Amino acid sequence: MLEGVGKRLWGFPPRLMAPIVEQLGPVRALRWFVCNMPRYERTLKTFGGVRTHLLCVAISLMNGCPYCTFGHAYALELVYLRDHGRLFPLDEHAIGMLLGLAPAAVRRRLVAAVQGAGLHAEVRWLDRAIMLAIGEDHRPSDRDDVGIAHLVRMFGVLNAVGIASKAAPDEAHDPLNKDRVLKLRYAGLRAAAIA
Repeated sequence: MLEGVGKRLWGFPPRLMAPIVEQLGPVRALRWFVCNMPRYERTLKTFGGVRTHLLCVAISLMNGCPYCTFGHAYALELVYLRDHGRLFPLDEHAIGMLLGLAPAAVRRRLVAAVQGAGLHAEVRWLDRAIMLAIGEDHRPSDRDDVGIAHLVRMFGVLNAVGIASKAAPDEAHDPLNKDRVLKLRYAGLRAAAIA
């Protein structure tokens, strides 16, 4: 059932769905999704794709989850290309290479990429997400923090399941994953950038 939700939203059945059901149990997993996915979708609508996926990447990097890091990094790449017509400075594989680095090193690399992408206003959001993710107190301190704090809590669960299950990365965790033309354009631009 949950895989069908992922397929409807993103065009593929996410590999993390079965491990979530295994680890949380069917009823608790369903309840967790009912409580968290509508709120995530509202955050995505309010923050926009670039900010939301950037924050999900930062949180997942802080928590050490390759699965969620890749899925949201790839989503960030696609949204950024669609919105700005160019590539984000770090690709999803380079972002994944930040896993396991100290939080300060991850922050430095992400801030450099965000600034290189011309997204200077996103630095404060990125900093706050990192602080909430690595801090002991995940409670929001102002209105802007509410969405970030929810992402930190939500990805705490997703990342723990992803790490425990060793789920292999799959595709972009965004509806743009269904846009084959955009994905082909992205792959072509990345291949040209490497050549």
